[in-house]
Amino acid sequence: MRNSPIGIFDSGIGGLTIVNAIKSILPNENFIYFGDTKHLPYGEKSKESIQNFSKQIIDFLIKQKCKIIIIACNSASSVTYEKPSLLKNTKIEILNVIDPILLEIKKININCSIGVIGTKATIQSGIYDKKIKALCVNAKVHTLATPLLAPMIEEGFINEKISDTIIQKYLSNPKLKNIDHLILACTHYPLIYKEIKKYYEGNVTVVDSAYIIARYVQKKLAISNLLKNTAYKENRFYVSNYTKSFKKSAKFFFQEDINLEEVCLNV
Repeated sequence: MRNSPIGIFDSGIGGLTIVNAIKSILPNENFIYFGDTKHLPYGEKSKESIQNFSKQIIDFLIKQKCKIIIIACNSASSVTYEKPSLLKNTKIEILNVIDPILLEIKKININCSIGVIGTKATIQSGIYDKKIKALCVNAKVHTLATPLLAPMIEEGFINEKISDTIIQKYLSNPKLKNIDHLILACTHYPLIYKEIKKYYEGNVTVVDSAYIIARYVQKKLAISNLLKNTAYKENRFYVSNYTKSFKKSAKFFFQEDINLEEVCLNV
């Protein structure tokens, strides 16, 4: 079981930020990654649709004998909170990307002003606002849906004039005025972490979610005695719709050619 792979899924390339962070902390681990490129972005889909997509992918990863599964998507993670039955009857642990961030928030001053940006599905779920206020009664939470960011990143518009314009437009929104922390509530957003940090010029702490989640996964595997003890690695990548842009992004993260396989699920 120790040498079984870690299963990770997202609607597209966003979850690769989690893979990359875990890989840097746990270099011996194997991964099976599923990008649901046929249905991206999840943030624009209905709650019921995202739940259905997630259930099918989780079932697929279980069949691949993964030792743990990470829902590397805030939109999908938020709907599993609302429908925990999605995770029933599974013998392996399934992690979301919200709980690790909430644990990190506990360390922040309870009187702080926290901004949260994410997809429409994540923000409309109200999960961050509800959970943060439960942890920090005096915290002020300012949420903003930023629906153009994930598609922009999927199309490769990073560190360009167009991305700068979109990022500045969102971050200058009055809803985010006077915040001192910003949570990137989408696994795509670490790819524009530097641009966001640059905008705030050191006046706002931008929470780097990818490495927070990676350390959380490390802890979970250690507790369950599931840390891999051999150096042999065999990573597999699956998508619901083959795209050259996804393969290019995955190659960028892993610095090597990858075998990308298209899988048709019953969704």
